[in-house]
Amino acid sequence: MSEQAKHEYEDFLQQLPCNWERVEIRQLGAVVGGGTPSREVPSYWQGSIPWVTPGEVSGADRQLLHDTQEHISPAGLSGSGANLLPAGSLMVTTRATLGARVINAVPMATNQGFKSIVFKNPEEGGYYFHLFEKVKPELIRRASGTTFLEISGTEFGSIQVPSPPVPEKKFIAKILDTLDTLDTLDTAIRETEALIDKLKAVKQGLLHDLLTRGIDANGQLRPPQSEAPQLYKESPLGWIPKEWEVGIFGDMIDHIIDFRGRTPKKLGMDWGGGNILALSANNVQPGGIDVSREAYFGSERLYQKWMTSGDAQKGDVLLTMEAPLGNVAQIPDEEKYILSQRVIAMRFKPAVLLNDFAFWQIQSQLFQQAMVRRSTGSTATGIQRAELVKLHFRAPPVSEQSLIADRLFSIDQMLSNESASLEKQKQEKVGLMDDLLTGRVRVTPLLESVQQAAAQTRA
Repeated sequence: MSEQAKHEYEDFLQQLPCNWERVEIRQLGAVVGGGTPSREVPSYWQGSIPWVTPGEVSGADRQLLHDTQEHISPAGLSGSGANLLPAGSLMVTTRATLGARVINAVPMATNQGFKSIVFKNPEEGGYYFHLFEKVKPELIRRASGTTFLEISGTEFGSIQVPSPPVPEKKFIAKILDTLDTLDTLDTAIRETEALIDKLKAVKQGLLHDLLTRGIDANGQLRPPQSEAPQLYKESPLGWIPKEWEVGIFGDMIDHIIDFRGRTPKKLGMDWGGGNILALSANNVQPGGIDVSREAYFGSERLYQKWMTSGDAQKGDVLLTMEAPLGNVAQIPDEEKYILSQRVIAMRFKPAVLLNDFAFWQIQSQLFQQAMVRRSTGSTATGIQRAELVKLHFRAPPVSEQSLIADRLFSIDQMLSNESASLEKQKQEKVGLMDDLLTGRVRVTPLLESVQQAAAQTRA
């Protein structure tokens, strides 16, 4: 990953316009660190100098910082490693939190979590504020440390960045600061993020209600037990609708595929030479399969030697048994899959329990907590299969199970659609900024027309 990030950043620098320079950050101005005055000296604090910490910068969208939560005195400044930064400096977080940045609107100091650029030409700050979103991966790549990542002043100062002609820098920054399209995208992103948060909360509430109250003959949620006790009965899992049953989880399973101890090496083979995905706990994430994580692929020959108890089928429920315990997904299609480390696949008796309903109930807080109670291990918590099959499980009528699963899949699809929309919006914003910051779209013709218009006005 580090080498890939290095190559991507080098490619970015090599594709700059021919009249743009490549300079090291230290050539833009002085690279200045920060410090923290002793808390044991009261006179160092509550002074007139704003003093910023990374927490005040991380996650913030603002470009200018006008004030800070804490202030230090001139004595605190001189008695520590802090430095007074002139207004217009670019303050970048370089310890633990990497790459957050802001420009100080007034003179201020930082703690040791920053490296700041005091520009020779302060008017360049706006351009580099925007550019640092592009520089951030290179910052992370160069950082080191065991407890937390940090980049030294020397390493920070040696990072190469684009340096367009000064008028073009200023014009790019001005466009990005005032661009209506960018503002519209920012608004759309914030609105979509808020909608996703709301849908996640609705999904969790709906999951709880549907798995405790279910759906009545009119297609509505039953009223809660406290309001309609005549509709419920007691069970090993508490109050459930009268039409429901509670059974033993293992009695509802028709088939389990479990090869958690199997490896290609034990079969005298290796992973190479195939395209059949091996599903490990790394790939089975909450709600679905993630192939963007490290994944292994096996050959048809390995598959035949491995999957000796039958193929996984579309809809089979996948469960991670340890590290982590309790991630749930389903086989999404008719493709072949190898069941690998720490994952089992379950197929349920269709007359008793639908795979789709089991998929949702296993995700419920009640069942997840029950697995944890029967789990073992300190470093990596896991549950033995013999313990898993002893757990209790709700079994509404199959027709009601189908309705419950459909409603949950519906809101899950809404979440998926909004997440895809959010990613598209973010990519549009990144693409728009990249075009200007990297010179793929030149502002030179527009700048020239503005300069000509200004010259005619003066004449």
